[in-house]
Amino acid sequence: MRSEATDGLGEPPPLRGRWTVCAMLFVATTINYVDRQVLSILKPILHGQTIHLQPLFSAWPSVETTINVTDREYGYILAGFQVAYALGVVFAGRLVDRLGCRRGYPLVTGLWSLAAMAHALVRSVMGFGIARFFLGLGESGNFPAAIKATAEWFPPKERALATGIFNSGAGVGAIVAPLVVPWVAIHFGWRSAFLVTGIFSVIWIVWWSIRYRKPQETMDWTRGQVVVAPSADVLPWWGLLRYRQAWGFMIGKFLTDPVWWFFLFWLPQYFHSRFGLDLTHMGPPLVTVYVVSTIGSVYGGWLPKGYLRLGMTLKAARLAAMLTCACCVLPVVMVGSLSSEWIAVGLLSLAAAAHQGWSANIFTTASDMFPSEHVGTVVSFGQVAGALGGAIFQPIAGDVLQRAHEMHTQSGFVPLFIYSGCAYLIALALLRTLAPGLKRAELPSN
Repeated sequence: MRSEATDGLGEPPPLRGRWTVCAMLFVATTINYVDRQVLSILKPILHGQTIHLQPLFSAWPSVETTINVTDREYGYILAGFQVAYALGVVFAGRLVDRLGCRRGYPLVTGLWSLAAMAHALVRSVMGFGIARFFLGLGESGNFPAAIKATAEWFPPKERALATGIFNSGAGVGAIVAPLVVPWVAIHFGWRSAFLVTGIFSVIWIVWWSIRYRKPQETMDWTRGQVVVAPSADVLPWWGLLRYRQAWGFMIGKFLTDPVWWFFLFWLPQYFHSRFGLDLTHMGPPLVTVYVVSTIGSVYGGWLPKGYLRLGMTLKAARLAAMLTCACCVLPVVMVGSLSSEWIAVGLLSLAAAAHQGWSANIFTTASDMFPSEHVGTVVSFGQVAGALGGAIFQPIAGDVLQRAHEMHTQSGFVPLFIYSGCAYLIALALLRTLAPGLKRAELPSN
């Protein structure tokens, strides 16, 4: 006997309002990436010069202080952000599971929006570090909450599409920031840029709190039955660290995630120092890189299907797609010494697109190697590893660039781009060594 909630095909009718939920997730992810990029775009005007903090309003007293963010200090600030992001990933998913999306998502969004606006009030480099730390804590909760909301509102056959739509907000945010932040900073001051993005977060929180509701029950959308969660495996979460496949995935994220963070956080500084671009001219190159990266995310996810048509097995096609992406990143090793702005933009665009394609495929290797009930835990391991890799890479990058600045040379970016180009091939070699053919882990059963 079919459930009353199902239609003639044995499936319940799709939940009304689910695409509104998807739109809210897309906007939240866009704001998330705009907030994390404001400081990197403003970095060139915070480096090597003194800035007097004038009051935001005429009634406020003026503040006689100065800020001078060097490359080395900026690297430490970014490391603080990524350490906080790694810590947040560990706890954010559990927090959202306990409180639910309706309460948990606004909580993490409120934390990162307050931290984003707090950047406008800092009076020292240490202040930027503290604000950035709390920004990382809050922003780490975006994807666990968004994925949970998608699972609550969308049937399995639509979840991939919904996830792809809201995840595209990452690329859109990286595009919007270079267009909006310089204009606001030029016309209203650099502190206003932090306040504007924070205000958008507050508006989103109100929207989410009014519109979001959890469906009455979670259904098995293929048979029209109420879902009963399967019993947990006897293996505790830390037991997954005994498997080479988990370490292969983690090492892959550890080596390659810092490259994407490097592109997000240091490209404004690269275009400023290498080609003398100021805030008024930095937008087009950055927008070009991030637009192409968004396209690469879609085509990179499609690439294994192309190899399947050549007769490869699924896992072989996955590895072939990752190898293709790794090879497409390799030419970026030349970017540090180029004298042509738009050739650099072209190579950076190719590398950023290839990274997004690589990312889509390496995430999928977790489900290739582990059963579904453990995929979330393995992915969280990889996210922590990637964030820690970034926390190590960012201060190294800052120190290298600071030394190059002190030596009056423009070669500081050369070793950083050499690493960026080679990291993917190294990561793929280690993944294939630890998990040959993406062999499935043999886990104990109940």
